[in-house]
Amino acid sequence: MSPRELVVLGTASQVPTRTRHHNGYLLRWDDEGFLFDPGDGAQRQLLLAGVPASAVTRICLTHFHGDHCLGVPGIVQRMSLDRVPHPVHAHYPASGAHFFDRLRHASSFHDVLDLREVPVTGPGTVATGPFGVLEARRLDHPLETYGYRLVEPDGRRMVPELLAARGIHGPAIRDLRPPLLDEVSVARPGQRFAFVMDTRLCDGVFELADGADLLVIESTYLDADERLATEYGHLTATQAARVAAECGVRTLVLTHFSQRYNDPTRFHEEAAAVFSGEVVVAADLDRVPVPRRRTA
Repeated sequence: MSPRELVVLGTASQVPTRTRHHNGYLLRWDDEGFLFDPGDGAQRQLLLAGVPASAVTRICLTHFHGDHCLGVPGIVQRMSLDRVPHPVHAHYPASGAHFFDRLRHASSFHDVLDLREVPVTGPGTVATGPFGVLEARRLDHPLETYGYRLVEPDGRRMVPELLAARGIHGPAIRDLRPPLLDEVSVARPGQRFAFVMDTRLCDGVFELADGADLLVIESTYLDADERLATEYGHLTATQAARVAAECGVRTLVLTHFSQRYNDPTRFHEEAAAVFSGEVVVAADLDRVPVPRRRTA
């Protein structure tokens, strides 16, 4: 089982720079690999990050602006070339199905990948599985855009000392039911991950971020350019931090930076003035662990 961590492939917005590649974020969550918004060249960034294409089990696109989706052809073709044996699910706004079809078949290749398209038709549950529940919420951007969050159900953790005191061991543990189960275990809160890109502040942003252990959120602009952020449908570092503070986020990851800025410390300063938790100003090829579980 892989560790739960975010592998950052790229952190630029519309225009990449010498130090920031186009978007791309791989969430490694146990045996799943959620690839969010792979921009141009994401296949190469996976290679540089030391992550095989076979680690991807789901592709999640927020919308169809190029910096969030132009890496799809390379990723799909690489997975086909490597003969990835498992199905790969693709989630994207249903209104952009024609764009996804063009990306999926951008050039000729020997297509053997089992790619299963599951378009997002509105807010709500997108997928369920051993990983938990993948949900989508509508965001506020000129093009139809959805953010995602991954919610692991709450569970219970067995306490060895309590089991031993009652002589419970082996297969009998699997058969435990309340109230005995409650007496030999403690609550184990599920973990939450949220991914928010290209949006003004709106209800969907706060719904996605609510209680997130790890929030990845765009902060395209600094405060001085808030007018531009509103005009083009983006957030500032301060606005992203406000979301984190109001929603009880534990680790805040800022990304999707405009090429107009060359000093990442300014994003950290503006966010830290509002949010007291951990602030990460993402850089290409960073690895950010999902924080340890909350205690009940």
